[in-house]
Formats: sequence, structure tokens, C-alpha cells
Amino acid sequence: MDIIQLSKRQMEIMEIVKDHQPITSEQIAEKVNLTRATLRPDLTILTMMGILEARPKVGYYYSGKSLISVMGSFIKNISVMDVKSVPIVVSEDTTVYDAIVTMFLEDTGNIYVQNNGYLSGIVSRKDFIKITLGNHDIKTLPVAMIMTRMPNIIYCEADESIHDAAVKIIDHQVDSLPVVEKIKMEDGTEKLKVIGKISKTTITKMMVTIGRD
Repeated sequence: MDIIQLSKRQMEIMEIVKDHQPITSEQIAEKVNLTRATLRPDLTILTMMGILEARPKVGYYYSGKSLISVMGSFIKNISVMDVKSVPIVVSEDTTVYDAIVTMFLEDTGNIYVQNNGYLSGIVSRKDFIKITLGNHDIKTLPVAMIMTRMPNIIYCEADESIHDAAVKIIDHQVDSLPVVEKIKMEDGTEKLKVIGKISKTTITKMMVTIGRD
């Protein structure tokens, strides 16, 4: 299914270029019985999308790229920073009970855990279900006791592409990734500061927005 929708005239131009390349804008205008000025926006769009290639003094060529491949390139150029959402974060000493309340109030699937302002763990709905089924006092048990700890946390950075983030989500079978900024400490170690979140929902919303546009 093509995600990007071309107009009927743009599809016609693309087919003309395919059949008669190289072809000038004057020749295209003559074939569709329109002026060059009228066609200019369509040719600009097709060229910017990478479907057509324009060569000075020669004319237009069909690049051979499908609409799907053009869309793929577009997604790979969208950075995590452009679409990240607000993360839900608690400290390590937060009780399991309070963390569960936070999860449902914020309607999130994962909560990130911090120690002195830096990422130290992550807890999911599944973690909470497991602990509540056991004989534990969740009103006194700190969330640090049940969280998944570093270095077993999959994360992404703000300059990564949304495509790379989606691949990590699929490969590691997780619902979301913390978006982090790496901070160099005085002792030479590196810590992670949580600055956002990328989830399956985030990516779905982005695809819906692209489809509407």
C-alpha cells in the first residue's frame, strides 16, 4: 500500500517521464496540454521526493524509486528528537504501590527509574503484576527491588532515526524506549539522563500524522 498519495496529474507526469526520458518541462507541458508555470509545483514535488531527477540542459529522468522506498527514506530522516514524548519517571525509593498508582494515572506502560537524576532501571506492567501476585507489602517495597537494571535496558538517543528506534522496539520486544542523553562524569564514567520516550504509540501516531498530511 502506498503511504504517500500523488495527485492524478503527478502520476501522469511520472508516467510520461518514464516513457519519454529524458524529457524537458516544455515537452511535458505540451503532452498534458498545460503551461510550464502550471506544472512547476508538480515537478518540484516529484523532484524533492526523489521520484524524478532533473538534469540541467537535458531534462527529467525517472529515478526508479517507488513511493514506498521514498517513504522509507523519509522515515529514516525523522529523528527521535522530533517525535519523542514526555517520560514518566520515579526515584528508586518510590514504593511499588505509588509507582502503580503513577502508572495508571499517567496511562503508561513503562516507568523509568532514576538514581540521583540518572537512569538506573525500568518497570513495566508485567513487573507489577508479578509482584502483586506474590506475598509482598507493595506499600513499603521500593520499586528498585523489582526493576530491570542497567545495563539490561534498551534505550535510544535523540539523534537516532525513528526507524532505528522502531527496529530496537521490535528486535527486543519492548513497548517503549527511554530517550537518553549521555553525561560524562568527573571520574570518567558515563551516565544516562532521561529526556524523553519513544513507544509503539508514539510511532503509530507519527504514521497517522504522515498519512493525513
